[in-house]
Amino acid sequence: MYKKIYQRPAGNRVNFSVGSSLVVTRSGRPGAVVAPATFRDVLTDPFPRRAASRQSYLASDARPRLALPPPGPVRELYVAFSNALALGKAPAVRTAAHDLLAHLSTHFGVSAPAVRVLGVRPHQVEDGVCTYQLFGDYTPSTERIRVWMRTAIRAQVSSPRALLNTLLHELCHHLDNTVWSSPESPHTRGFFGRVDDLYHHALGTPADLRRRLHWVKTGSIYRIDWARSRTARV
Repeated sequence: MYKKIYQRPAGNRVNFSVGSSLVVTRSGRPGAVVAPATFRDVLTDPFPRRAASRQSYLASDARPRLALPPPGPVRELYVAFSNALALGKAPAVRTAAHDLLAHLSTHFGVSAPAVRVLGVRPHQVEDGVCTYQLFGDYTPSTERIRVWMRTAIRAQVSSPRALLNTLLHELCHHLDNTVWSSPESPHTRGFFGRVDDLYHHALGTPADLRRRLHWVKTGSIYRIDWARSRTARV
């Protein structure tokens, strides 16, 4: 299972902002502490030590960019999803999320994943501070996506962009699992690039406003340098 979480590193204050995309970490990754882009750091998985895992990791990075579907229908499905989310009712959000994922899955020639839309994000609070939130997950064996539509502390409905990014992130795990027969689906620069392409495609971001993700290497991990990304054109 692949989980999309926010985990606050001990002793490291994290700043909140609004409207950015999110990042995930896979369950069972020892020492993997990452945050969504609504916080400061977006990190890849560490480069694996095992040869078999290294092959999968390198293949993920080397995949070509996705051939995206015509933008009009995708944009319309996102608007319908956003409108459903504004109603605050999980069944309507699930239907709209399924319609969007099914459309994209059909374009990529794979079966649509099952999707569940749940309530308040599972979370942990320590000393009055939220240290962990689960945004969504994907189970390769069942091809099922789960997302949580309400924020951890205030139980408010998530912003459409945040929940969209969660859905598309989990869809990219589904594509790894089905299109490329890679259920391990590592979080590489290529993986995040595919999420970013789908995200902006659904939003209808004009090409001249897109910015290339700029990665900086630290040890065996890459992180996004947001200052440089804001000025680097795609």
